[in-house]
Order: sequence, then structure tokens, then C-alpha cells
Amino acid sequence: MYSTDPNFQFEPEDQLGVDTLLPAQQKLLIKLETKHRGGKAVTLVTGFKGKEEDLQTLGKSLKNWCGTGGSAKDAAVIIQGDQRDKVLQWLLNNGYKGSRKL
Repeated sequence: MYSTDPNFQFEPEDQLGVDTLLPAQQKLLIKLETKHRGGKAVTLVTGFKGKEEDLQTLGKSLKNWCGTGGSAKDAAVIIQGDQRDKVLQWLLNNGYKGSRKL
């Protein structure tokens, strides 16, 4: 990045003041998706607002609860297989009251 301002200081994107909302304030949507996955179903949890580290922690907890693999990136958690009921149960038990299945 180039700037003509002699007092310019670069700030990395992950530290620009993005705070993670409390679990009760999160509105997470749980849906089943098969597009671009070779016909295999995955459970997609979208709508997370917060830091990437917190998204990774949520993804790891959900993967452990469901006993499957997956990933967490781009404000979404991907869990292998149709795990919508298990994911919703975990989210509701852990304070994510705004969560719902589509």
C-alpha cells in the first residue's frame, strides 16, 4: 500500500475494530447445501458476525459436537453431512437463541 501522508500507519484488517457479537445477539441460519460439492451434502451455518478467531472456535466446537469434519471461513461454518438438528441443538444450548433452520 502506498500513501503520500508521512504520518500514515497501516492497520491489518483483522484489527480494525470488528467485535464479535454476543451469542444471544447472533442470528445464525442453518441450511443444507449440495451445490458445487459433487452431490455430497453439507450443513452450512451462516450469518456469524465477529472475529475470524471466534468463528474458528465456533466451527471447531460444532465439528466436535457432530463428530464430523468441516471448515470455518468467510463468516460461515461448513459441517460435513446433514447435521442440521445437531447443530441447532448445540447452538440453542450454548446461548445462540436467534438460530434457526431453513
